[in-house]
Amino acid sequence: MSIGVIRGAITIEKNTEEDILQNTTILLQEIISRNNIKIEDIISIIFTATDDIDAAYPAVAARNLNITHAGLMCFQEMNVKNSLRMCIRVMVQIKTDKTQDQMQHVYLKKAAVLRPDLIK
Repeated sequence: MSIGVIRGAITIEKNTEEDILQNTTILLQEIISRNNIKIEDIISIIFTATDDIDAAYPAVAARNLNITHAGLMCFQEMNVKNSLRMCIRVMVQIKTDKTQDQMQHVYLKKAAVLRPDLIK
C-alpha cells in the first residue's frame, strides 16, 4: 500500500459556522465518495481558508464525519491579489493501492475555476 494525495476546494456564501461546516462536509463527502475511501485509510487532511473565513475551523466538519484518527490541520491560505475569495481548500492523504493519476480531485462551486484541467 502507498500514500495517495487528493486535492479539492469549495467556496462558501457566508462567513458563518453553519456555512463553513456544511460546505466542508459536502466537499469531504464528495472526495470520499469519488475515491471510494474508507475513513480508516485517511492519514491526514490539511485545510486552508482564505482570510475572509474565520467563523469556524473547517476541520470540525471532518471530526463530525467521524474522521477522528487522522491528523487534521487548518491554515490560512496565502493572500494573493485578485485570487478567489471565500474558498476552503483541502489536501487529503490516504493509504491506497491506487496510483496518483487515479485520484479524483474535487473542485466545487466557484472553486471549479482553480483547476479546470481536473474537472470532469
